[in-house]
Amino acid sequence: MNEAQVKSVSPAHLCLLLASANPPLLLDVRTPPEFNAAHVPGAMLIPLDDLEPAACLKSHSSGHAFYVICQSGARARKAIERFHSCGCNDAVLVEGGTQAWIDAGLPVNRGTASVLPIMRQVQIVVGSLSVLSALLALTVSSWFALIPLLLGSGLLFAGLTGTCGMAILLARMPWNRTNSQPLQLSNTPERS
Repeated sequence: MNEAQVKSVSPAHLCLLLASANPPLLLDVRTPPEFNAAHVPGAMLIPLDDLEPAACLKSHSSGHAFYVICQSGARARKAIERFHSCGCNDAVLVEGGTQAWIDAGLPVNRGTASVLPIMRQVQIVVGSLSVLSALLALTVSSWFALIPLLLGSGLLFAGLTGTCGMAILLARMPWNRTNSQPLQLSNTPERS
């Protein structure tokens, strides 16, 4: 998708919109543990893996903007691409995501996350596998040196593309899942 096609809004401007008498819908496409750790007040959680744009758009009136946020913007951009593929151009990217919102000193709801954030899980898995395979390469067989090579290549790919295969895999693990219902976009969303 062309960068110019994605409409975006700054966290400060979105904060003003959310404080209005008729606040817009804000979708948070992060994982449940990330959402529970800190999220924008009024945001509705629908993890990217669970997002079904066609189902969401059944009650949506074209021309009414809704906003999509994630941690830094990459997953929200992917969600917006999915909405675009269903013919909806009303999704607006929140620039810099939740991290930019927090950095701007805007209000957040903080919970007690019982699960580590996905990127910390990735760091633990990659670090553990790297140490274990390096030890095995030194003591058992030099072929185990291929594992850290593959892990490093995966991290390089993730850094260059913004897509982390390990994070995608870990997000699908039972401890990172929620039983979310299909979300219907409407012009008067219920706010929590």
